[in-house]
Amino acid sequence: MKNILLSIFVLALVGTILVWARYGGGAPYPDLSTAPVLNASVLEEVLSYSEPVGNVAVNRDGRIFFTVHPESRPKGNKLLEYVRGAAVPFPTGAAQAELFDTVLGIAIDRYNRLWTIDHGNHGLRPARIVAIDLDTNEVLRNQTLGPEIAPMGSFLQDLQVSADGNTIVIADASFWRKSPAIIIYDIETGDARRVLESHESVAAEDYMIRNNGRDMEFLGGIVALRGGIDGIALGPRWLYYGAISGSGLYRVRLRDLRDRSLPPGQLANRVERVSDKPLSDGMSIDIEGNVYITDIEHNSIFIAGPGRVPRTLIRSPGIRWPDALSFGPDGYLYIADSALAELILQSREHIEASGPYRIFRFKPGAAGTPGQ
Repeated sequence: MKNILLSIFVLALVGTILVWARYGGGAPYPDLSTAPVLNASVLEEVLSYSEPVGNVAVNRDGRIFFTVHPESRPKGNKLLEYVRGAAVPFPTGAAQAELFDTVLGIAIDRYNRLWTIDHGNHGLRPARIVAIDLDTNEVLRNQTLGPEIAPMGSFLQDLQVSADGNTIVIADASFWRKSPAIIIYDIETGDARRVLESHESVAAEDYMIRNNGRDMEFLGGIVALRGGIDGIALGPRWLYYGAISGSGLYRVRLRDLRDRSLPPGQLANRVERVSDKPLSDGMSIDIEGNVYITDIEHNSIFIAGPGRVPRTLIRSPGIRWPDALSFGPDGYLYIADSALAELILQSREHIEASGPYRIFRFKPGAAGTPGQ
């Protein structure tokens, strides 16, 4: 009996060490913060909600849409529109269960179509792309993605639509599978493919995220939140991106991502490192080419871009985890604050007690494309 117990103990110990070696640990990340360019007083609260906000998208008419963060395991509505001071299910309450499982990323294109990406509970179920016409509320697309695009352990969680409305770029952070990639989706054909898989520009680095005084590690420190490509910002020519646990802001030309004839090695050689960045979640870009990056360790938004020294644009202790960014009309940049540290592996009671959850906005000084 003692030998059996000893064997169980040794197996458990070895298993714990192997899990920690793959998912645990991480060094502190250098603080890149600067004095904020803007005073926190310019930050406006747009809405507060009892459930954790995931991503936000605002269309050209100022209509505000947001998801409920799937890490909170919501039982009710998962995509909502904020209408006259109330959050209402979109497109309808009845459509929620049919269309959405673990939906997170949303974006709106030039044709006023709202696109969503659903990661299928980290690839345990099929990932899904949905498109809804905001003029008619008609569901235009409801397409699952196969395991060759969204395998088990993937995490498809952010998407952007090209300016011409022909291509969707999706980020797979791949927290569990550890094979992050960019997914290129052709809107006309419905075809998708993975590119730059596990390339250094999309891969996590060995850093420990620290948010509001808490290291983002779980299960007694065996597992740390360390993911690959997360935020993406798509301009007319370039895709800007970086890993949530990565030190670099990178870019690659959209035309190269679209080029199926380009060998993987050549595509990799065309990736450019733009600058350092903070550990981050969401991104956006304005019409002048400035890239906005959430700083999840310092309650702030960074501004970076080619030829620009990265710096803190705005900081507020009220922003707990700036998860996603989206431009609206009139030059406002919207911030979805998910407070993610209060969601992962937390009880429903803790999540509810940690509310409300908020969306903020401010004017960064240059306009962007609404919905992106």
